[in-house]
Amino acid sequence: MAMSPARLTLSLLASSALLVATTQPATAIVGGAPDDGEHPYVGQLLFYVPTAVDSRFDEPGGWFNCTGTLIDEDTVVTAGHCTYAVGTEGVAPTNPLHGGTDVWFSVQEEPDYSILPASSTFDRDENDERYDAWSAALDASPTWFQTESTFTHPEYVDAAFLLHDVAVVELSEPVRVDGDDADTLNDDELTEYATLPEANHLDTYYSKAAKQRGLFESVGYGLEGSSPKSSFGGDTRRKADRRLVSFKGAYGYKNISVMFSHAGRGTTGGTCFGDSGGPTFDISTSALAEENLIVAVTSFGMNYNCNASGSYRIDQPDDIAFLQDPEGADYTP
Repeated sequence: MAMSPARLTLSLLASSALLVATTQPATAIVGGAPDDGEHPYVGQLLFYVPTAVDSRFDEPGGWFNCTGTLIDEDTVVTAGHCTYAVGTEGVAPTNPLHGGTDVWFSVQEEPDYSILPASSTFDRDENDERYDAWSAALDASPTWFQTESTFTHPEYVDAAFLLHDVAVVELSEPVRVDGDDADTLNDDELTEYATLPEANHLDTYYSKAAKQRGLFESVGYGLEGSSPKSSFGGDTRRKADRRLVSFKGAYGYKNISVMFSHAGRGTTGGTCFGDSGGPTFDISTSALAEENLIVAVTSFGMNYNCNASGSYRIDQPDDIAFLQDPEGADYTP
């Protein structure tokens, strides 16, 4: 697997990134405000990639974080680079685009990582033992939900992740929480979920006037700030109001990825390294806000300082078709 260089290792607890390229995956909320239970159907993903390199160990195998959004009781929408080549019981999948099970999902405002023994407690030749210990702890946890299968967009290519950066995680069981406190689990189901947009929903914001009227909200876990030498925050669900700035995304990919504003112009924040796959909702009207309508997933960052980033729009017709029937997608090589 050609690993995306800005994915974060869990050992850093999403507090700093390995920044190598100009346009990179793995982004999250910077600035903004605590979510305070507003989006209980948005959670954090923790996943294992058997072929990833962790310099602390002799054997390959790395752990990473992303954000995902429930569209029903057991279906999570996230970014494609968050599911590509994830493991199946610790082993690389036959097809890196689907079938992985080494993904766990938590809807806690601050997911519980205290259950995982520190990586430093394992010797250099014990990366497999770390996988066994962590996966067992996650499977036993009432706040982390296991995955039955993952489905990455069938046209996704990791070396060009901007083009089809969307995926689905099917959980092994419904997510259940306490309706009054998402940090305490019991037998209650969530009372609301996110919804998918109609095809080309964002096209209604092409004009300058429409962009000025439009208002969007991004949600995610991860860094609250970053620079080439420092970073802070992470692993807490946060939100930020934003404006749609451009349909050109990065490298001239018009209408594939879109750029939202960071703090300023009546908005409250942006995205930063630590957590791709988080949703951006259209909240331009009260009616739209009530729909919990996802129009894009956070996809990439443009620089070290987290003041420019982009999202993959999921209202494209091929994405809508994929999201409605991920199991029916053609994964033939």
